[in-house]
Amino acid sequence: MIKTVTLKIKGMTCDHCARTIEKSLDTEGVLDKKVNYPQASGKVTFDETKIDVEELIRRVNDIGHYRVVGINHLSEKGIASDDKHLLIIGGGSAAFAAALEALAVGAKVTMINDGLPIGGTCVNVGCVPSKNLIRAAERLHKARNNPFSGIQTDGKLESLSSLIEQKRELVGQLRIEKYIDVVKDKPGFRLIKGRARFVGTRAVEVNGETLTADAFLIATGARPFIPNIPGLADVEYLTNESAFELDTLPESLIVLGGRYIALELAQMFSRLGSKVTVLQRSPRILPDESSELTEALTFYLKEEGVNIVTGNRFNRIYQSAEAITVETTANGRQRTFMADKILVATGRQPNTDNMGLKQAGVATDARGFIKTNDYLQTSADHIFAAGDVLGRNMFVYTAAYEGKLAARNALTADKTETDYSALPWAIFTDPQIAGVGLNERQAHERGLPAESTVLPLSYVPRALAARDTRGFIKLIRNTQTDRLLGARILAPEGGELLMQISMAIKFGITVEQIKNLFHPYLTLSEGIKLAAISFSKNVAELSCCAT
Repeated sequence: MIKTVTLKIKGMTCDHCARTIEKSLDTEGVLDKKVNYPQASGKVTFDETKIDVEELIRRVNDIGHYRVVGINHLSEKGIASDDKHLLIIGGGSAAFAAALEALAVGAKVTMINDGLPIGGTCVNVGCVPSKNLIRAAERLHKARNNPFSGIQTDGKLESLSSLIEQKRELVGQLRIEKYIDVVKDKPGFRLIKGRARFVGTRAVEVNGETLTADAFLIATGARPFIPNIPGLADVEYLTNESAFELDTLPESLIVLGGRYIALELAQMFSRLGSKVTVLQRSPRILPDESSELTEALTFYLKEEGVNIVTGNRFNRIYQSAEAITVETTANGRQRTFMADKILVATGRQPNTDNMGLKQAGVATDARGFIKTNDYLQTSADHIFAAGDVLGRNMFVYTAAYEGKLAARNALTADKTETDYSALPWAIFTDPQIAGVGLNERQAHERGLPAESTVLPLSYVPRALAARDTRGFIKLIRNTQTDRLLGARILAPEGGELLMQISMAIKFGITVEQIKNLFHPYLTLSEGIKLAAISFSKNVAELSCCAT
Protein backbone atom coordinates (compact mmCIF):
# COMPACT_ATOMS: atom_id res chain seq x y z
CA MET A 1 0.00 0.00 0.00
CA ILE A 2 1.43 3.39 -1.04
CA LYS A 3 1.30 6.11 1.59
CA THR A 4 2.60 9.69 1.88
CA VAL A 5 3.43 11.35 5.18
CA THR A 6 4.91 14.67 6.20
CA LEU A 7 7.51 14.58 8.95
CA LYS A 8 8.09 17.70 11.02
CA ILE A 9 11.85 17.75 11.69
CA LYS A 10 13.75 19.83 14.25
CA GLY A 11 17.47 20.51 14.15
CA MET A 12 18.07 21.52 10.53
CA THR A 13 20.22 24.63 10.06
CA CYS A 14 20.80 24.67 6.29
CA ASP A 15 19.99 22.97 2.98
CA HIS A 16 22.89 20.57 3.53
CA CYS A 17 21.03 19.22 6.55
CA ALA A 18 18.02 18.56 4.34
CA ARG A 19 20.16 16.65 1.83
CA THR A 20 21.69 14.59 4.66
CA ILE A 21 18.23 13.59 5.89
CA GLU A 22 17.12 12.71 2.36
CA LYS A 23 20.14 10.43 2.03
CA SER A 24 19.21 8.65 5.26
CA LEU A 25 15.78 7.91 3.76
CA ASP A 26 17.29 6.37 0.63
CA THR A 27 16.28 2.78 1.36
CA GLU A 28 14.06 -0.01 0.09
CA GLY A 29 10.39 0.88 0.18
CA VAL A 30 10.86 4.65 -0.05
CA LEU A 31 9.52 5.78 -3.39
CA ASP A 32 10.04 9.54 -3.09
CA LYS A 33 11.34 11.95 -0.48
CA LYS A 34 11.72 15.69 -0.34
CA VAL A 35 13.13 17.42 2.75
CA ASN A 36 12.66 21.20 3.00
CA TYR A 37 14.94 23.10 5.37
CA PRO A 38 12.96 26.42 5.48
CA GLN A 39 9.75 24.53 6.26
CA ALA A 40 11.51 22.20 8.71
CA SER A 41 9.73 19.21 7.21
CA GLY A 42 10.11 16.24 4.93
CA LYS A 43 7.52 14.69 2.64
CA VAL A 44 8.00 10.95 2.12
CA THR A 45 6.10 8.56 -0.17
CA PHE A 46 6.67 4.89 0.65
CA ASP A 47 5.39 1.33 0.24
CA GLU A 48 3.84 0.40 3.58
CA THR A 49 4.38 -3.32 2.88
CA LYS A 50 8.16 -2.80 2.85
CA ILE A 51 8.76 -0.04 5.42
CA ASP A 52 6.69 1.63 8.12
CA VAL A 53 6.55 5.13 9.58
CA GLU A 54 8.42 4.10 12.72
CA GLU A 55 11.38 3.03 10.59
CA LEU A 56 11.35 6.35 8.72
CA ILE A 57 11.44 8.22 12.02
CA ARG A 58 14.23 6.00 13.36
CA ARG A 59 16.36 6.61 10.30
CA VAL A 60 16.06 10.39 10.74
CA ASN A 61 16.59 10.38 14.50
CA ASP A 62 19.61 8.05 14.25
CA ILE A 63 21.60 10.58 12.20
CA GLY A 64 22.47 12.63 15.26
CA HIS A 65 20.89 15.94 16.26
CA TYR A 66 17.80 15.81 14.02
CA ARG A 67 14.47 14.84 15.56
CA VAL A 68 11.06 14.08 14.09
CA VAL A 69 8.57 15.98 16.22
CA GLY A 70 5.41 15.48 14.20
CA ILE A 71 3.86 13.14 11.66
CA ASN A 72 1.46 14.22 8.93
CA HIS A 73 0.81 17.41 10.88
CA LEU A 74 -2.32 15.66 12.20
CA SER A 75 -3.40 16.95 15.63
CA GLU A 76 0.18 17.05 16.81
CA LYS A 77 0.68 19.52 19.64
CA GLY A 78 2.61 22.50 18.30
CA ILE A 79 2.17 21.44 14.64
CA ALA A 80 -0.34 22.86 12.17
CA SER A 81 -2.76 20.57 10.37
CA ASP A 82 -2.02 19.69 6.74
CA ASP A 83 -2.59 22.59 4.35
CA LYS A 84 -3.54 25.07 7.08
CA HIS A 85 -3.67 28.58 5.65
CA LEU A 86 -3.19 31.76 7.70
CA LEU A 87 -4.19 35.02 6.06
CA ILE A 88 -2.55 38.07 7.65
CA ILE A 89 -3.79 41.60 7.09
CA GLY A 90 -0.94 44.00 7.82
CA GLY A 91 2.79 44.21 7.18
CA GLY A 92 4.43 45.32 10.41
CA SER A 93 6.14 43.56 13.29
CA ALA A 94 3.09 41.63 14.50
CA ALA A 95 2.38 40.47 10.95
CA PHE A 96 5.93 39.30 10.29
CA ALA A 97 6.29 37.52 13.62
CA ALA A 98 3.03 35.72 12.89
CA ALA A 99 4.11 34.81 9.36
CA LEU A 100 7.40 33.30 10.50
CA GLU A 101 5.72 31.32 13.26
CA ALA A 102 3.02 30.05 10.90
CA LEU A 103 5.61 28.93 8.35
CA ALA A 104 7.62 27.24 11.10
CA VAL A 105 4.66 25.08 12.09
CA GLY A 106 3.96 24.07 8.51
CA ALA A 107 1.15 26.42 7.46
CA LYS A 108 0.78 28.46 4.29
CA VAL A 109 0.75 32.23 4.72
CA THR A 110 -0.76 35.04 2.70
CA MET A 111 0.11 38.56 3.85
CA ILE A 112 -1.83 41.56 2.55
CA ASN A 113 -0.28 44.97 3.19
CA ASP A 114 -1.46 48.48 2.47
CA GLY A 115 -0.55 51.96 3.73
CA LEU A 116 2.94 52.16 5.17
CA PRO A 117 5.71 50.19 3.41
CA ILE A 118 6.61 46.70 4.60
CA GLY A 119 7.81 46.87 8.19
CA GLY A 120 4.98 49.05 9.47
CA THR A 121 5.31 51.89 11.95
CA CYS A 122 8.47 50.89 13.82
CA VAL A 123 11.01 50.69 11.02
CA ASN A 124 9.44 53.32 8.77
CA VAL A 125 8.06 56.16 10.90
CA GLY A 126 8.48 55.08 14.52
CA CYS A 127 11.20 53.45 16.60
CA VAL A 128 14.05 53.37 14.09
CA PRO A 129 13.91 56.91 12.65
CA SER A 130 12.98 58.52 15.97
CA LYS A 131 15.74 56.88 18.01
CA ASN A 132 18.27 57.57 15.26
CA LEU A 133 17.44 61.29 15.19
CA ILE A 134 17.04 61.52 18.97
CA ARG A 135 20.57 60.13 19.37
CA ALA A 136 21.88 62.59 16.79
CA ALA A 137 20.28 65.48 18.67
CA GLU A 138 21.71 64.16 21.93
CA ARG A 139 25.20 64.06 20.44
CA LEU A 140 24.83 67.70 19.36
CA HIS A 141 23.50 68.72 22.78
CA LYS A 142 26.35 67.06 24.65
CA ALA A 143 28.92 68.67 22.39
CA ARG A 144 27.45 72.04 23.34
CA ASN A 145 27.15 71.19 27.04
CA ASN A 146 30.35 69.51 28.17
CA PRO A 147 30.52 69.11 31.99
CA PHE A 148 34.25 68.34 32.24
CA SER A 149 36.82 70.98 33.16
CA GLY A 150 39.72 71.54 30.80
CA ILE A 151 37.91 70.21 27.75
CA GLN A 152 36.37 72.52 25.18
CA THR A 153 33.78 71.13 22.78
CA ASP A 154 31.25 72.66 20.42
CA GLY A 155 28.80 71.51 17.80
CA LYS A 156 26.31 72.81 15.28
CA LEU A 157 23.72 71.45 12.90
CA GLU A 158 25.10 72.11 9.44
CA SER A 159 22.51 70.25 7.38
CA LEU A 160 19.25 68.72 8.54
CA SER A 161 18.73 67.28 5.06
CA SER A 162 22.00 65.29 5.37
CA LEU A 163 20.87 63.94 8.72
CA ILE A 164 17.48 62.97 7.28
CA GLU A 165 19.11 61.28 4.29
CA GLN A 166 21.32 59.21 6.61
CA LYS A 167 18.16 58.24 8.50
CA ARG A 168 16.47 57.21 5.26
CA GLU A 169 19.41 54.96 4.39
CA LEU A 170 19.16 53.24 7.78
CA VAL A 171 15.41 52.76 7.46
CA GLY A 172 15.77 51.35 3.93
CA GLN A 173 18.52 48.97 5.01
CA LEU A 174 16.58 47.59 7.99
CA ARG A 175 13.35 47.33 6.00
CA ILE A 176 15.13 45.04 3.53
CA GLU A 177 17.29 43.07 5.96
CA LYS A 178 14.77 42.56 8.76
CA TYR A 179 11.55 42.26 6.81
CA ILE A 180 11.69 41.76 3.05
CA ASP A 181 14.70 39.42 2.95
CA VAL A 182 13.38 37.39 5.88
CA VAL A 183 10.38 36.08 3.94
CA LYS A 184 11.13 36.58 0.25
CA ASP A 185 12.32 33.00 -0.40
CA LYS A 186 10.07 31.20 2.07
CA PRO A 187 8.04 28.41 0.41
CA GLY A 188 4.35 28.75 1.15
CA PHE A 189 4.51 32.53 1.62
CA ARG A 190 2.67 35.04 -0.57
CA LEU A 191 2.72 38.83 -0.25
CA ILE A 192 -0.03 40.94 -1.82
CA LYS A 193 0.06 44.73 -2.03
CA GLY A 194 -3.45 46.07 -1.60
CA ARG A 195 -6.24 46.88 0.83
CA ALA A 196 -8.08 43.89 2.26
CA ARG A 197 -11.73 43.90 3.22
CA PHE A 198 -13.75 41.10 4.78
CA VAL A 199 -16.63 40.07 2.54
CA GLY A 200 -17.85 37.35 4.87
CA THR A 201 -16.81 35.49 7.98
CA ARG A 202 -14.13 33.49 6.16
CA ALA A 203 -13.23 35.53 3.09
CA VAL A 204 -11.49 38.78 2.22
CA GLU A 205 -11.33 40.70 -1.02
CA VAL A 206 -8.20 42.43 -2.28
CA ASN A 207 -7.57 43.89 -5.75
CA GLY A 208 -10.72 42.17 -7.02
CA GLU A 209 -9.55 38.74 -5.79
CA THR A 210 -11.45 36.83 -3.10
CA LEU A 211 -9.31 34.81 -0.70
CA THR A 212 -10.33 32.30 1.95
CA ALA A 213 -8.29 30.82 4.78
CA ASP A 214 -8.54 28.60 7.83
CA ALA A 215 -7.53 31.41 10.17
CA PHE A 216 -7.05 35.16 9.93
CA LEU A 217 -4.86 37.65 11.76
CA ILE A 218 -5.60 41.37 11.80
CA ALA A 219 -2.37 43.27 12.40
CA THR A 220 -3.06 46.57 10.69
CA GLY A 221 -1.53 48.76 13.41
CA ALA A 222 -2.45 52.33 14.25
CA ARG A 223 -1.82 55.86 13.02
CA PRO A 224 -1.68 59.32 14.60
CA PHE A 225 -4.91 60.49 16.20
CA ILE A 226 -5.90 63.96 15.05
CA PRO A 227 -8.12 65.69 17.65
CA ASN A 228 -11.19 67.66 16.68
CA ILE A 229 -9.83 71.15 17.39
CA PRO A 230 -11.43 73.99 15.42
CA GLY A 231 -9.16 74.93 12.53
CA LEU A 232 -6.62 72.13 12.94
CA ALA A 233 -7.71 70.34 9.78
CA ASP A 234 -7.07 73.53 7.81
CA VAL A 235 -3.41 74.00 8.77
CA GLU A 236 -0.34 72.13 7.55
CA TYR A 237 0.34 70.08 10.66
CA LEU A 238 3.08 67.50 11.17
CA THR A 239 2.85 64.04 12.75
CA ASN A 240 5.61 61.54 13.47
CA GLU A 241 5.04 60.23 9.94
CA SER A 242 6.02 63.56 8.36
CA ALA A 243 8.27 65.17 10.99
CA PHE A 244 11.09 62.74 10.21
CA GLU A 245 11.09 63.85 6.59
CA LEU A 246 11.69 67.59 7.10
CA ASP A 247 14.65 68.90 5.14
CA THR A 248 14.67 72.27 6.89
CA LEU A 249 14.64 72.78 10.65
CA PRO A 250 11.72 74.97 11.76
CA GLU A 251 12.81 78.00 13.78
CA SER A 252 9.89 77.42 16.12
CA LEU A 253 7.59 74.46 16.77
CA ILE A 254 4.41 73.88 18.76
CA VAL A 255 3.86 70.30 19.93
CA LEU A 256 0.31 69.28 20.78
CA GLY A 257 0.40 66.54 23.41
CA GLY A 258 2.41 65.62 26.47
CA ARG A 259 2.99 61.89 26.36
CA TYR A 260 5.93 59.89 25.08
CA ILE A 261 5.91 60.72 21.36
CA ALA A 262 5.29 64.40 22.05
CA LEU A 263 8.08 64.65 24.62
CA GLU A 264 10.66 62.68 22.67
CA LEU A 265 10.18 64.80 19.57
CA ALA A 266 9.91 68.06 21.48
CA GLN A 267 13.31 67.53 23.07
CA MET A 268 14.80 66.28 19.81
CA PHE A 269 13.76 69.36 17.84
CA SER A 270 14.79 71.66 20.69
CA ARG A 271 18.27 70.15 20.78
CA LEU A 272 18.59 70.48 17.03
CA GLY A 273 17.85 74.19 17.39
CA SER A 274 14.09 74.82 17.21
CA LYS A 275 12.29 76.93 19.80
CA VAL A 276 9.75 74.40 21.11
CA THR A 277 6.50 74.82 23.06
CA VAL A 278 4.62 71.78 24.37
CA LEU A 279 0.87 72.23 24.90
CA GLN A 280 -0.80 69.50 26.97
CA ARG A 281 -4.46 69.18 27.97
CA SER A 282 -3.94 67.48 31.33
CA PRO A 283 -2.53 69.27 34.41
CA ARG A 284 0.89 67.65 33.83
CA ILE A 285 2.81 65.72 31.22
CA LEU A 286 2.63 61.91 31.35
CA PRO A 287 -0.49 62.08 33.55
CA ASP A 288 -0.57 58.32 34.19
CA GLU A 289 2.76 58.41 36.03
CA SER A 290 3.57 59.77 39.48
CA SER A 291 3.93 63.50 39.97
CA GLU A 292 7.51 63.17 41.28
CA LEU A 293 8.50 61.55 37.98
CA THR A 294 6.72 63.99 35.70
CA GLU A 295 7.69 67.08 37.68
CA ALA A 296 11.36 66.08 37.57
CA LEU A 297 11.25 65.48 33.81
CA THR A 298 9.40 68.78 33.33
CA PHE A 299 12.18 70.55 35.22
CA TYR A 300 14.93 68.98 33.07
CA LEU A 301 13.14 69.77 29.81
CA LYS A 302 12.46 73.36 30.83
CA GLU A 303 16.07 73.70 31.90
CA GLU A 304 17.04 72.90 28.30
CA GLY A 305 14.69 75.56 26.98
CA VAL A 306 11.54 73.53 26.14
CA ASN A 307 8.46 75.59 27.06
CA ILE A 308 5.84 73.31 28.65
CA VAL A 309 2.32 74.61 29.21
CA THR A 310 -0.22 72.22 30.77
CA GLY A 311 -3.93 72.43 31.55
CA ASN A 312 -4.88 73.69 28.09
CA ARG A 313 -8.33 73.79 26.53
CA PHE A 314 -7.81 74.32 22.82
CA ASN A 315 -10.08 76.98 21.36
CA ARG A 316 -8.91 77.29 17.77
CA ILE A 317 -5.92 76.95 15.46
CA TYR A 318 -5.29 78.99 12.33
CA GLN A 319 -2.50 79.66 9.86
CA SER A 320 -1.36 82.94 8.41
CA ALA A 321 1.52 83.86 6.15
CA GLU A 322 3.67 84.52 9.22
CA ALA A 323 2.92 81.58 11.51
CA ILE A 324 0.54 78.98 12.86
CA THR A 325 -1.41 80.30 15.84
CA VAL A 326 -2.93 78.23 18.66
CA GLU A 327 -5.42 79.89 20.99
CA THR A 328 -6.07 78.13 24.30
CA THR A 329 -7.52 78.64 27.72
CA ALA A 330 -4.82 77.53 30.14
CA ASN A 331 -5.58 77.50 33.85
CA GLY A 332 -8.32 80.09 33.37
CA ARG A 333 -6.22 82.44 31.21
CA GLN A 334 -6.59 83.11 27.50
CA ARG A 335 -3.26 82.24 25.87
CA THR A 336 -1.94 82.60 22.32
CA PHE A 337 1.02 80.64 20.95
CA MET A 338 2.66 81.09 17.54
CA ALA A 339 5.22 78.98 15.66
CA ASP A 340 6.44 78.12 12.17
CA LYS A 341 5.26 74.51 12.43
CA ILE A 342 2.86 72.50 14.55
CA LEU A 343 3.33 68.83 15.43
CA VAL A 344 0.33 66.74 16.49
CA ALA A 345 1.21 63.98 18.97
CA THR A 346 -2.05 63.43 20.80
CA GLY A 347 -2.31 59.65 20.68
CA ARG A 348 -3.02 56.85 18.23
CA GLN A 349 -6.09 55.53 16.43
CA PRO A 350 -6.55 52.06 14.93
CA ASN A 351 -6.35 51.20 11.24
CA THR A 352 -9.69 49.41 11.18
CA ASP A 353 -11.70 51.69 8.88
CA ASN A 354 -13.65 50.12 6.02
CA MET A 355 -12.32 46.62 6.68
CA GLY A 356 -15.70 44.92 6.81
CA LEU A 357 -15.18 43.88 10.43
CA LYS A 358 -18.91 43.87 11.10
CA GLN A 359 -19.48 41.41 8.25
CA ALA A 360 -16.75 39.23 9.73
CA GLY A 361 -18.27 39.35 13.20
CA VAL A 362 -15.27 41.15 14.75
CA ALA A 363 -16.13 43.44 17.65
CA THR A 364 -14.32 46.72 18.36
CA ASP A 365 -14.41 49.23 21.18
CA ALA A 366 -15.80 52.76 20.89
CA ARG A 367 -12.53 54.02 19.36
CA GLY A 368 -12.30 51.21 16.80
CA PHE A 369 -9.60 49.13 18.52
CA ILE A 370 -10.20 45.40 18.20
CA LYS A 371 -11.35 43.46 21.25
CA THR A 372 -9.67 40.11 21.96
CA ASN A 373 -9.58 37.55 24.73
CA ASP A 374 -6.41 36.43 26.51
CA TYR A 375 -5.58 34.18 23.53
CA LEU A 376 -5.73 37.14 21.11
CA GLN A 377 -8.92 35.70 19.65
CA THR A 378 -11.58 38.16 18.48
CA SER A 379 -15.33 37.72 18.79
CA ALA A 380 -15.03 35.57 15.64
CA ASP A 381 -13.15 32.55 16.95
CA HIS A 382 -11.14 31.94 13.74
CA ILE A 383 -9.99 35.58 13.52
CA PHE A 384 -7.17 36.82 15.74
CA ALA A 385 -5.64 40.27 16.23
CA ALA A 386 -2.25 41.51 17.41
CA GLY A 387 -0.16 44.67 17.74
CA ASP A 388 -1.17 48.31 17.92
CA VAL A 389 -4.62 47.59 16.48
CA LEU A 390 -5.50 46.30 19.97
CA GLY A 391 -4.87 49.73 21.50
CA ARG A 392 -2.79 48.50 24.43
CA ASN A 393 0.93 48.06 25.04
CA MET A 394 1.85 49.83 21.81
CA PHE A 395 5.44 48.65 21.57
CA VAL A 396 7.12 46.85 18.69
CA TYR A 397 8.29 44.03 20.94
CA THR A 398 4.80 43.38 22.30
CA ALA A 399 3.47 43.42 18.74
CA ALA A 400 5.98 40.75 17.74
CA TYR A 401 5.17 38.72 20.85
CA GLU A 402 1.45 38.93 20.14
CA GLY A 403 1.84 38.09 16.45
CA LYS A 404 3.81 34.94 17.18
CA LEU A 405 1.43 33.89 19.95
CA ALA A 406 -1.66 34.56 17.85
CA ALA A 407 -0.33 32.47 14.95
CA ARG A 408 0.41 29.52 17.21
CA ASN A 409 -2.97 29.79 18.95
CA ALA A 410 -4.72 29.99 15.59
CA LEU A 411 -2.95 27.07 13.91
CA THR A 412 -1.92 24.52 16.52
CA ALA A 413 -3.17 22.66 19.55
CA ASP A 414 -0.96 24.85 21.73
CA LYS A 415 -3.11 27.49 23.42
CA THR A 416 -1.26 30.10 25.45
CA GLU A 417 -2.59 33.18 27.20
CA THR A 418 -0.87 36.55 26.93
CA ASP A 419 1.30 37.52 29.89
CA TYR A 420 2.40 41.13 30.40
CA SER A 421 3.29 40.81 34.09
CA ALA A 422 6.94 41.79 33.60
CA LEU A 423 6.60 44.13 30.63
CA PRO A 424 9.35 46.78 30.49
CA TRP A 425 8.92 50.10 28.71
CA ALA A 426 11.01 53.20 28.12
CA ILE A 427 10.50 56.79 27.00
CA PHE A 428 13.55 58.05 25.11
CA THR A 429 13.77 61.53 26.48
CA ASP A 430 17.04 62.49 28.16
CA PRO A 431 17.00 61.55 30.97
CA GLN A 432 14.99 58.53 29.95
CA ILE A 433 11.89 57.36 31.80
CA ALA A 434 11.72 53.60 32.21
CA GLY A 435 9.27 51.37 33.98
CA VAL A 436 8.20 47.80 34.59
CA GLY A 437 5.46 46.25 36.69
CA LEU A 438 3.22 48.16 39.07
CA ASN A 439 3.60 51.63 40.46
CA GLU A 440 2.54 52.39 44.04
CA ARG A 441 -1.01 53.40 43.13
CA GLN A 442 -1.58 50.26 41.07
CA ALA A 443 -0.19 48.05 43.83
CA HIS A 444 -2.49 49.60 46.43
CA GLU A 445 -5.49 49.33 44.09
CA ARG A 446 -4.82 45.58 43.93
CA GLY A 447 -4.68 45.32 47.69
CA LEU A 448 -0.99 44.43 47.78
CA PRO A 449 1.15 45.31 50.81
CA ALA A 450 3.60 47.60 49.04
CA GLU A 451 6.34 50.00 49.98
CA SER A 452 8.73 51.98 47.84
CA THR A 453 12.20 53.44 48.05
CA VAL A 454 13.71 56.23 45.97
CA LEU A 455 17.43 56.49 45.31
CA PRO A 456 18.64 59.77 43.77
CA LEU A 457 21.32 59.24 41.13
CA SER A 458 23.61 61.45 43.19
CA TYR A 459 24.24 58.30 45.28
CA VAL A 460 25.32 56.21 42.27
CA PRO A 461 29.11 56.34 41.72
CA ARG A 462 28.77 55.89 37.96
CA ALA A 463 26.54 58.96 37.70
CA LEU A 464 28.95 60.98 39.84
CA ALA A 465 31.92 59.97 37.69
CA ALA A 466 30.02 60.85 34.51
CA ARG A 467 29.02 64.20 36.04
CA ASP A 468 25.36 63.56 35.28
CA THR A 469 23.24 62.86 38.36
CA ARG A 470 19.86 63.77 36.88
CA GLY A 471 17.07 61.51 38.08
CA PHE A 472 16.41 58.66 40.47
CA ILE A 473 15.63 54.95 40.78
CA LYS A 474 12.38 53.96 42.50
CA LEU A 475 11.69 50.34 43.47
CA ILE A 476 8.34 49.02 44.73
CA ARG A 477 8.30 45.76 46.70
CA ASN A 478 5.80 43.46 48.39
CA THR A 479 6.52 43.77 52.12
CA GLN A 480 5.27 40.25 52.84
CA THR A 481 7.22 38.36 50.16
CA ASP A 482 10.15 40.80 49.63
CA ARG A 483 9.61 40.42 45.90
CA LEU A 484 9.67 43.38 43.54
CA LEU A 485 6.33 44.58 42.23
CA GLY A 486 7.68 47.26 39.92
CA ALA A 487 10.11 50.05 39.26
CA ARG A 488 10.20 53.55 37.82
CA ILE A 489 13.48 55.06 36.68
CA LEU A 490 14.43 58.55 35.56
CA ALA A 491 18.04 58.45 34.42
CA PRO A 492 20.36 58.90 31.45
CA GLU A 493 20.19 55.52 29.66
CA GLY A 494 17.62 54.46 32.26
CA GLY A 495 16.08 51.97 29.86
CA GLU A 496 19.25 49.89 30.05
CA LEU A 497 18.48 49.10 33.71
CA LEU A 498 15.08 47.54 33.12
CA MET A 499 15.87 43.94 32.23
CA GLN A 500 17.52 43.22 35.58
CA ILE A 501 14.31 44.29 37.31
CA SER A 502 12.05 42.59 34.74
CA MET A 503 13.78 39.27 35.29
CA ALA A 504 13.57 39.71 39.06
CA ILE A 505 9.81 40.24 38.79
CA LYS A 506 9.33 37.40 36.31
CA PHE A 507 11.27 34.82 38.30
CA GLY A 508 10.46 35.94 41.83
CA ILE A 509 13.92 37.16 42.84
CA THR A 510 13.70 38.94 46.17
CA VAL A 511 15.11 42.31 47.13
CA GLU A 512 17.44 40.56 49.57
CA GLN A 513 18.81 38.39 46.74
CA ILE A 514 19.39 41.44 44.54
CA LYS A 515 21.33 43.07 47.37
CA ASN A 516 23.63 40.04 47.57
CA LEU A 517 24.37 39.84 43.83
CA PHE A 518 27.67 41.10 42.41
CA HIS A 519 27.28 44.42 40.59
CA PRO A 520 30.40 45.84 38.93
CA TYR A 521 31.53 49.04 40.58
CA LEU A 522 31.03 52.17 38.54
CA THR A 523 28.24 50.78 36.39
CA LEU A 524 24.81 52.36 36.31
CA SER A 525 23.30 48.93 37.09
CA GLU A 526 24.90 49.16 40.52
CA GLY A 527 22.18 51.71 41.21
CA ILE A 528 19.63 48.88 41.32
CA LYS A 529 21.60 47.21 44.11
CA LEU A 530 21.95 50.50 45.98
CA ALA A 531 18.22 51.14 45.63
CA ALA A 532 17.49 47.65 46.96
CA ILE A 533 19.78 48.28 49.94
CA SER A 534 18.01 51.58 50.62
CA PHE A 535 14.86 49.72 51.71
CA SER A 536 16.67 48.96 54.98
CA LYS A 537 19.80 51.14 55.11
CA ASN A 538 20.90 54.70 54.52
CA VAL A 539 23.14 54.39 51.46
CA ALA A 540 24.93 57.58 52.46
CA GLU A 541 26.53 55.54 55.23
CA LEU A 542 27.91 52.82 52.92
CA SER A 543 31.47 52.59 51.68
CA CYS A 544 32.23 52.16 47.98
CA CYS A 545 30.99 49.01 46.21
CA ALA A 546 27.85 49.12 48.40
CA THR A 547 29.38 47.44 51.47
